[in-house]
Amino acid sequence: MNVMIITSSPNVEGLTAACGKAAKAGVETAGADVVMVNLNQLQIGHCQACGNGWGPCRNQHECQVLDDFQALHALMADVDAYVIVTPVYWGDMSESAKAFFDRVRRSEAFKKEHSFFENKPVIAVAAAGGSGNGLTSCLSSLERFLLHVRAEKFDLIGITQKSRGYKLDTIHEAAKSMVSYWKRKAE
Repeated sequence: MNVMIITSSPNVEGLTAACGKAAKAGVETAGADVVMVNLNQLQIGHCQACGNGWGPCRNQHECQVLDDFQALHALMADVDAYVIVTPVYWGDMSESAKAFFDRVRRSEAFKKEHSFFENKPVIAVAAAGGSGNGLTSCLSSLERFLLHVRAEKFDLIGITQKSRGYKLDTIHEAAKSMVSYWKRKAE
């Protein structure tokens, strides 16, 4: 089983990174392979709403804006489950997460065949490092994305600096449980 953990913070030592590490440890404890991706280390621009608002993404399921998106999007074809971790900025996903997931949504949502997310379990984590405000609205945005790409929502987890101690354990256990769940489902 392959699990992709996608983080999206420029702070490689912060709360978002700690959440990604906890998820990685949980996935590996359950015996699955991990692909770690930090969107802030890639060059992925925002959606251009090509043509009349829909470029080839709607029917060909490929984005024509050329950057690191294409390689990462292709890598997702072999993934069985996902963990998405974003810091909370302005009550929403980080800008790098928003740019990437907007383009994924346009490429995957209208596929007649299975999308790279369809019926695959996903844990979405919103990490609010400062005040903790905006956590709920960020999780709502993540949930809406999962709905559009027909993913199987395994868990939505909010974490703040105040809840860091026990929520990192929660993320570890959720990732471990997701792998076990997927293995049982695949049997």
